[in-house]
Amino acid sequence: MPAKRKIINDPVFGFITVPNEFLLELLQHPYVQRLNRIRQLGLSFYVYPGAMHSRFLHSLGAMHLMQEAIGVLRQKNIDISHSEGNSAQAAILLHDIGHGPFSHVLENTLVSGISHEEISLLMMEHINRDMQGRLNEAISIFRDEYPRHFLHQMISSQLDVDRLDYLCRDSFFCGVSEGTVASARILKMLNVADDRLVVDEKGIYSVEKFLVARRLMYWQVYLHKTSVAAEQLLIKILSRAKQLAREGKPLFASPALHYFLYGNITGADFATDGEALRMYARLDDSDILSAIKEWAIGTDPVLRLLCTAFTNRKLFKVQLLNAPMTPDRIEEQTAFYRQQLSLTDEEARYFFSEHSSVTNTYSQKDDSIGILYKDGSVKDIAEASDMLNLQVLTKRVEKHYLFYYRLNA
Repeated sequence: MPAKRKIINDPVFGFITVPNEFLLELLQHPYVQRLNRIRQLGLSFYVYPGAMHSRFLHSLGAMHLMQEAIGVLRQKNIDISHSEGNSAQAAILLHDIGHGPFSHVLENTLVSGISHEEISLLMMEHINRDMQGRLNEAISIFRDEYPRHFLHQMISSQLDVDRLDYLCRDSFFCGVSEGTVASARILKMLNVADDRLVVDEKGIYSVEKFLVARRLMYWQVYLHKTSVAAEQLLIKILSRAKQLAREGKPLFASPALHYFLYGNITGADFATDGEALRMYARLDDSDILSAIKEWAIGTDPVLRLLCTAFTNRKLFKVQLLNAPMTPDRIEEQTAFYRQQLSLTDEEARYFFSEHSSVTNTYSQKDDSIGILYKDGSVKDIAEASDMLNLQVLTKRVEKHYLFYYRLNA
């Protein structure tokens, strides 16, 4: 009897095949299906209204690219067993399951001492127990403990299928053509040398374009000042709600959100208490959005103003700073809102935020991108490229911002 296969029509890559029952079973797991209810780009829809695609769609696309990459490597006589191929696809399908609503916001407010990557691994291990250990190899690859390092690089490196999918997908849904990369050509150029994922010499220009596109997408989409302003507003909302919960004030919340608002949940709780992971798995964007709508008509004036602003897109204004704010400047900003809104100093500080956005295009500290030449030698892209130089590639760009609530606007 032939194995079950599922074909899904993806708006970016066309028809995607889920090749077997093992991957189809993973796809149907509640932890994976939850990603349908979490936006891939968090609050970027405030800038790009089309950015409504889900983390599920991204994970599915990354699994498809992994399938394509494995096929290319096998054609180049790289021995990848059926089990290894399945495990690599499973690992990339599950790589984002630990993300909370609106990406990294929860890591700054409701949960402390644990990252979404660590939660992803805990969720993988939970699924693995349900599946009687069939994810052992996938988890080993994900954690870079499997003997064949290049399989991990396909999941997490500076040129992995995760980045190839999100650049293509995010640029598509945002309508930002600068992020478009030749993913099909890059996949065709992949190779392995000394257990290291490399790119054939003919693919060097596609890799150059990939790095440029990544840089442009970070400042034009991922770190767009308006998207960051919306995120800072949401962080202030959740921080205020958390403070009210600590004071014992009643707040509307779903059971899962209530658990994290009224409990001091840390990484230790995830490690020792299955309840923390179970509740986290029930959280998605709708929990946050429904709560904000109710808090916008609540009794706390600070939470009410912030939630009304978020709901009606009255986002924080943005001012570019030459340097971090001085204590005098912070006091001046605090005094302004204290006087204008008749608040205490503590309450006034919810109406502005200082934040720094930092990124670099390429880091040699991570797995570098190697270019494979016909003579078998491998050069780092920073040395091989005649267009890019190491200084430009590795330059760390940092921007300081003041985000503040608009009065009478």
